[in-house]
Amino acid sequence: MNTPPRALVVALTGGVAAGKTAVTRRFEALGVHVHDADVAAREVIEPGTPGLAAVVDAFGAGVLDDSGRLDRAAMRRHVFADPTARKTLEAIIHPRVRQWLHERAQAERGPYCLLAIPLLAENIEHYRWVDRVLLVDAPEPVQLARLIQRDGIDEALARRMLAHQASRTERLAVADDVIENSGDESALDQAVADLHRRYLALASGR
Repeated sequence: MNTPPRALVVALTGGVAAGKTAVTRRFEALGVHVHDADVAAREVIEPGTPGLAAVVDAFGAGVLDDSGRLDRAAMRRHVFADPTARKTLEAIIHPRVRQWLHERAQAERGPYCLLAIPLLAENIEHYRWVDRVLLVDAPEPVQLARLIQRDGIDEALARRMLAHQASRTERLAVADDVIENSGDESALDQAVADLHRRYLALASGR
């Protein structure tokens, strides 16, 4: 029996508050499977996983809450103040997230799937196996305004959050397709519909 062809794999990325979730919701409404790196990052350190065991080995049992789960707030404070600790945590989680995403992409049998990877530009060397990169793009002033409104934070913190990510130029450099999302969210409908048709055509032509 012939194995069905592997699905076309599209990695979706974008800066904070660029509108990635609004775009992925529209693809999902069209029946496209979306595998999210943020979901993976939670699953790979669930209680009982080798990932959580590795975190406890590195940081001690004090990083767990009363239910045996990772105390995310405490961990966030710890790594934010200590770059070495952050690198240690990332070295545990990031490879497991990549493996999680790769396994799900390989198992797909639809025409194509999306991988939502916020930090793709920062880690592009680990994702050479994806077929295309879709960037949800917005100018920095738009990101700032959305971030301040969405998270209820001041401009200084919002700017620091943006500064911790790859630049807009770096993201554009790795993108095959771009959805410009500086305006009203309703404009995304047509952009997603157009890309959906393009990806179906690319998948059928392989």
